[in-house]
Amino acid sequence: MRDNAKPKRVSPFVSVWELTRVRLLETIREPEAVFWVFVFPVLLALALGIAFRNRPPDLARVAVLAGAHGAESLAKALTAPDEIAVQVLDRTAASRSLHIGKVDLVVDVEQQDPPEASGPLNHVTYAYDPTRPEGRAARLLADRALQKSFGRADVITAEDHVITEPGDRYIDFLIPGLIGMNLMGSGMWGVGYAMVNARNRKLLKRFVATPMRRSHFLLSFILSRLVYLVPEVAVLIAFGWLAFGVGVQGSVTGLAVVAMTGAMTFAALGLLVGARTDSFEVASGWMNFVMLPMWLASGSFFSYERFPAITHPFIKALPLTAVNDALRAIMTDGRSVFSVWPQMAVMILWCVLPFVLALRVFKWR
Repeated sequence: MRDNAKPKRVSPFVSVWELTRVRLLETIREPEAVFWVFVFPVLLALALGIAFRNRPPDLARVAVLAGAHGAESLAKALTAPDEIAVQVLDRTAASRSLHIGKVDLVVDVEQQDPPEASGPLNHVTYAYDPTRPEGRAARLLADRALQKSFGRADVITAEDHVITEPGDRYIDFLIPGLIGMNLMGSGMWGVGYAMVNARNRKLLKRFVATPMRRSHFLLSFILSRLVYLVPEVAVLIAFGWLAFGVGVQGSVTGLAVVAMTGAMTFAALGLLVGARTDSFEVASGWMNFVMLPMWLASGSFFSYERFPAITHPFIKALPLTAVNDALRAIMTDGRSVFSVWPQMAVMILWCVLPFVLALRVFKWR
């Protein structure tokens, strides 16, 4: 007797979960993926944190031209162990040192005619590059030292009141940027490359014969990214706290919401890149095309305020900029997730539109 029983209907939740589990197993079995997602960001944070750690200001490097009358007294007057390092050089060596950045300032004494054996200096020449902050600072320090050495008295008294605020170090700026950059890289490469790899291995072609919906298949990529999100972000935050004392000033829940939204955003962009691509070379080109502007402009390693003001609206419309700004607002400034709603709106827009577009253009073969 023929069995006319209908096949058991599988719940969409079960289908999505099984597809997500497959994505997770694929990632775990790739040691390279684990290294780039978890180990590389920590090594990068360690290297940059050491390179830009808080340390006493560098001494202003000043060269005094040798041979001129009064050069020795000038060098003595400039000597300030805590602020200025002085050396006496001939004109050629001093010019070369200033050109290559070995000294910040060259000081020359105008030759008197006829030269006097003694007497106070009354004219010096400062040579420096005004485009270099070190040169301008050295000029101010040297002039102050000379004026005080030859009798100038301060008109008013002043005292320093040193203020240190949480989050004012470079490492406090860097850690949120590295989290955002890692979310972008792992989301786009992990999702887009995985889809291209499945297409090249003819796995997607086999899925056509199944009752699986493409929305479930694409959603599984995004959900797999969310599962890895917790250890991915936690590792960087824990390392920043243990190695450099970087804390989270705001709500951990708000931080989790921002990180989750950012991960979904970049996963959706990765889906769009891999929706029709069947070549690793083409996928790599599109990935770099999408991510390179954000690497440069979105403020992961330095503030985008350095760019002209006319470009700021376009930079703030980039998803990585929104992620970085929201992470810094919560981690460094202690703000709530509700205060970063403009950045959240940008992320949600970049999540929904690419996902919908990926659904429309996706191909199995």
